Amino acid sequence: MKIIAYEIYQREIKLARPFRTALRTVDTAKELVFELKTENEVGIGAAPPTEVITGDNLPGIKATLENQIWPELEGQNPANLNYLLNKISCAAVNNTSAKAAAEIALFDLAARLNQVPLWQFLGGRKRELVTDMTISVDEPVVMAEDARKAVANGFETLKLKVGVGPKLDLARVKAVREAVGQDINLRLDANQGWTANQAINTIKKLEAAELGIELVEQPVAAADFKGLKEVKENVLIPIMADESLFSLQDAVRLLEMQACDYLNIKLMKTGGISTALAIANLAENYGIECMLGSMLESRISVTAAAAVAAASANITRLDLDAPILIGDDGVEGGLAYNNNRLVLPEKSGLGIGVVNR
Repeated sequence: MKIIAYEIYQREIKLARPFRTALRTVDTAKELVFELKTENEVGIGAAPPTEVITGDNLPGIKATLENQIWPELEGQNPANLNYLLNKISCAAVNNTSAKAAAEIALFDLAARLNQVPLWQFLGGRKRELVTDMTISVDEPVVMAEDARKAVANGFETLKLKVGVGPKLDLARVKAVREAVGQDINLRLDANQGWTANQAINTIKKLEAAELGIELVEQPVAAADFKGLKEVKENVLIPIMADESLFSLQDAVRLLEMQACDYLNIKLMKTGGISTALAIANLAENYGIECMLGSMLESRISVTAAAAVAAASANITRLDLDAPILIGDDGVEGGLAYNNNRLVLPEKSGLGIGVVNR
């Protein structure tokens, strides 16, 4: 059994409304799909371009897959999984989105050849998981209304995008809390939008207002590990690292520094499934729980992320609502959504059939 061919194609999906964070505004979801083929089976992977976070764009992802990664996989036996994962990892420096697409396709192929769902192939024991819903940053009244709709649709945890003006951020959170009541769990994601001092001052005001915030994600710039630690040590609300965490080395540094209370793992940052699981396992040894999140991705890569979450007891929080935010992503199969619940597929691999181009 050998990997004999590959195929790459781009997809674009117009969003019903723009998605805004402190880093960017997106009105079209884009991704590159990467397929690995044997004589009888196909493994599917995908990656979106998220230049402001990973630095990867569509031409770069495509070039890395074609010129660096594919030559390492051509003619290889997909059963030699660990060997090929190392080949992908060493094929290029950084380029984590391309590596993630390749790893997802390879894991999908391996699971299909073993005739088991990917989540079981990775050791997962449960098909149903619970995700939060992200509320795009906007004026307070708009975010409040979006939050009401999410709660009406069965979501019990909301992740509010903030980081665009500390004073207005406080008003945003207050408006949402008033709109949804006290029983809904609120998380905040500043997407690097504050300085350390701004973060400390803003979070202390949130604490004083008793708004019941579960955690604040990435309050400072990705490279500001010292600032992240400073924020953590000067507030009561737990702090989560996101953009600061790409590699296993980043995880070691964050954990050794005690710079955060939680880690947010994303396949597009880690370069795929294998490092994501390694980070979750490492964090467990430090007593630090993890979230599994995603970029603005379709069900192809989000199904892979959910499979990773199902396989790790230390991944205790999910932010895998991207396919809901996108709407009809043109993917047949994969995970299914039942309000805030994710149901992983029973079919082998990612369980994905047709992908509209």
